[in-house]
Amino acid sequence: MAPLRRLLLPLLPALALALGPAAAGAAGEERRHRRHLLALEALGEAEELSASLRAAGLPGDLPELEPECRRLLAAFAEGSAALAGCLGRRARPVRLCQACHRHYRRLLAQYGTIARAVGNSSESHNCAKSILTSDRLQVVVMLSEFFNETWEAANCANCLKNSSEGLSNSTVEFLDLFNKSLTCFEHNLQGQTIDLSPNNYTEVCKNCNATYKMLNDLYNNLQRMNRQGGESGHSAHLCIDVEDAMNITRKLWSRTFNCSVPCSDTVPVIAVSSFILFLPVVFYLSSFLHSKQKKRILILPKRIQSNASLVNIQEKYS
Repeated sequence: MAPLRRLLLPLLPALALALGPAAAGAAGEERRHRRHLLALEALGEAEELSASLRAAGLPGDLPELEPECRRLLAAFAEGSAALAGCLGRRARPVRLCQACHRHYRRLLAQYGTIARAVGNSSESHNCAKSILTSDRLQVVVMLSEFFNETWEAANCANCLKNSSEGLSNSTVEFLDLFNKSLTCFEHNLQGQTIDLSPNNYTEVCKNCNATYKMLNDLYNNLQRMNRQGGESGHSAHLCIDVEDAMNITRKLWSRTFNCSVPCSDTVPVIAVSSFILFLPVVFYLSSFLHSKQKKRILILPKRIQSNASLVNIQEKYS
């Protein structure tokens, strides 16, 4: 008996059980014995085919990648694992763009090296076909598309410089104000521990109002600038890091601390609203005054009246 067959023969009963449920009685035993024989025949054919391939000078574990292709595939696998780990660790609170942009840029370069098949040798020329399109699943292509779609959905390009080498100046300024706001919240909460009322955050609202207002104004300016530059091809949304940071700060400010930012445009808004509300009164009052006209009274002169009476007398006597 062949070595492979002798090695796997003790495992055949377990293999037969895995192939299907056992039937009761002699009929079940006969079916199990028949499955044993079929499994033995299949193993024998596989071993003979493998031996014939080795005799023909072909490797036994076909298909085999060339050394250069294996190196490229290993580098892409390590880059994918690093990026996936970074995305998972920075999922909450969201810090994807600022923490993982180096991993993403490195993975893009690794995938580009595979796709371009850099090199003059036949080995590197065949790497793109062997790694990317040699099977139906195309795992490397699927992983690359997943990371690209995740990166685009996060709008990380709106947080980075054009070359994606680091955070943009506006993003750095925003994150600096965000950290200052959180530090102000924490500092004033520690100084307010003596207060017995857990919902009284007057010190936080008073001392952190200026910092929060600057952060909120900067976020609104970034949104406005991003909408104006929407023709660049980027989404109208800011990157997910900035949006999540602002959402966290607003929830703390309005819901947790129950603070409010006084609007500096209150007086003009009240004046304009009052003027608009008063317009109907002015309109109807002016319409009423102009619609009331004095009636004209026709007064005939006395001379005309005497002439008319004379005419009547003459008609009477004629």
